[in-house]
Amino acid sequence: MKHLLLVCLFPMTLTAQTMQQLTERLGKTVLYGDVALSPDAAHVAWVQSTAAATSTQTYISGTSGNARAVMVKIPTAGERTEFDPAWSPDSKVLAVFSSAGEKEQRQLWMVNADGSRPKKITNLNGYAARPCWSHDGKRIAFLYIEGGGGGGPLMAAPTTTGEIDTAIHNQRIAVLDVASGQLRQVSPENLHVYDYDWSPDDKTFVATAAPGPGDNNWWIAQIYTIDIASTNATSIYKPWFQVAVPRWSPDGKSLAFIEGLMSDEGFHGGDLFTMTPAGREVTNRTPSRKTSVNSFFWQAPDRILLIEYEGGGSAISELDLTNNSARTIWKGPEGIHAFGNFPNFALSRDGKFAAAVPSTYNSPPEVFVGAPGKWRQLTSNNATLQANWGKAESIEWTNEGSSVQAWLVPPAKIEAEKKYPMVVLIHGGPSSVTTSEWPASFGMARAIIAALSTRGYYVLLPNPRGSYGQGEDFTRANVKDFGHGDLRDMLAGVDAVTKKYPVDPARLGVTGWSYGGFMTMWTVTQTNRFRAAVAGAGIANWQSYYGQNLIDQWMIPFFGASVYDDPAVYEKSSPIRFIKSVKTPTLVIVGERDAECPASQSYEFWHALKTLGVPTRLIIYPGEGHLFIEPKNQADRMDQTVAWFDKYLR
Repeated sequence: MKHLLLVCLFPMTLTAQTMQQLTERLGKTVLYGDVALSPDAAHVAWVQSTAAATSTQTYISGTSGNARAVMVKIPTAGERTEFDPAWSPDSKVLAVFSSAGEKEQRQLWMVNADGSRPKKITNLNGYAARPCWSHDGKRIAFLYIEGGGGGGPLMAAPTTTGEIDTAIHNQRIAVLDVASGQLRQVSPENLHVYDYDWSPDDKTFVATAAPGPGDNNWWIAQIYTIDIASTNATSIYKPWFQVAVPRWSPDGKSLAFIEGLMSDEGFHGGDLFTMTPAGREVTNRTPSRKTSVNSFFWQAPDRILLIEYEGGGSAISELDLTNNSARTIWKGPEGIHAFGNFPNFALSRDGKFAAAVPSTYNSPPEVFVGAPGKWRQLTSNNATLQANWGKAESIEWTNEGSSVQAWLVPPAKIEAEKKYPMVVLIHGGPSSVTTSEWPASFGMARAIIAALSTRGYYVLLPNPRGSYGQGEDFTRANVKDFGHGDLRDMLAGVDAVTKKYPVDPARLGVTGWSYGGFMTMWTVTQTNRFRAAVAGAGIANWQSYYGQNLIDQWMIPFFGASVYDDPAVYEKSSPIRFIKSVKTPTLVIVGERDAECPASQSYEFWHALKTLGVPTRLIIYPGEGHLFIEPKNQADRMDQTVAWFDKYLR
């Protein structure tokens, strides 16, 4: 497998030159991540980069009308990457992780609110993330893997040789005394901690945790309380599905958390629950709500602000715990979430002021501040960017009793009496959602939307059963049924679009990444309606996949049992079982060191198509994991995808 290196499939043509120009334009997009609002709402911080860069720098700005952002000047001789800015409770100091002068090793730095006097305050050896100040401002906690790497299963898997599974480096909670610099790990060695929160009296953590290995066991994590003085951990809640974002109430008398069917750590969605700190009186506060809560903030002991996925967008709602009623404050097409992977929303201590980084398919990201949902634009770094692709719209259709939402991005130019090809782009997950977002993310393959539209394609991005945004019943609707019902939902959407829009039903393509890659493989084994396919990081055989991937615990909630106990349910949804039905030319793409969807799965699918005489190619990108990091590989993946569709659909 390691010898199958990147190959250029198509010569440099006018198409490739056009794609290069688009890549360069999108690569100039300024991206804002890890937004952090000071408790007093006077300052906002974020890490900033461009879409084509791998380095990030911290910026701080006041939130008043005439404020200007300043870059924090952490001294270094070369590039640096920065993560997770966190404000002190008095709003005077910002803590941030930076690799300045340390190659890839992160250290914690402190800087004044005006960006002055940066100071390194740790000497760490290992992965570190998610700093959080104690309420008294004397300590900073963070997640730490001493002597080990981290970053989760999206990153490239390390090379493994020798005896396997003998060394497990658990991620623990470390607490730094700011005055003395003394560091102490306060969670047990045998637990991998995923998320945590200080109690109001700073004596106890609430955390989601499980025995290692951490990448695999998030799906069986429980909620623990951890006594900081004794380091004793007590499991207080074992969930039916997955749990995320445990948080203390302001009075310390309650805990809240999200529980639901989730397929990826850091991409949260589900119902909001509360319970006592002893794990009693567990109550679902959002039963039957047709949304998926992804983040929340306690406003008062009886009031919580919810950040939710609703349809193909987001909403901010205020939940009254006295009667579980919710009042919607704002909703829009953007994807908004405060915790987990790539957070873009933050709230002040009093809950009256927010910072957010919204974007849509046709408006680039900027930092906004103001009352939740009533924010005003603070930055304008992307003011000169233009959407050279079609204007997206939200569409809906009904299938088998459920309403299904999707985004449709048309070609940049549409001529009367002309029909256009269309590509269906299926999201990963399956517990995820496609929201409206500026398509400049190369690592997550969203830039392909802009590339296809500028080349004259319609792009359909459906949120079928299994997606977030319509409540837990909808998210769980594909359990033990991967590929079957969700494919019917998508095909019904293709029918709806071809009836209403100038789409040529004889020139349809399908693509996706991760679960979307599986769905692409599955689709071409179930129907010959599609004339071209690009399967990214897909899964060809659920039975062999179970023993190959590094995160097999995620499969139990979706399949109901291990492959050894119920092989039939895995075979039922395996594309390889129906491989002789494939007629669709299929390009197969994957990262060499993908831990979530191993390259062997793509090889198996490609090998079968090649043997059966179906037009196919396989590209395995060297060194890449599930999330592509190298800019040249990100751009090439997009170029190869567009060229494949051009070859068979134009």
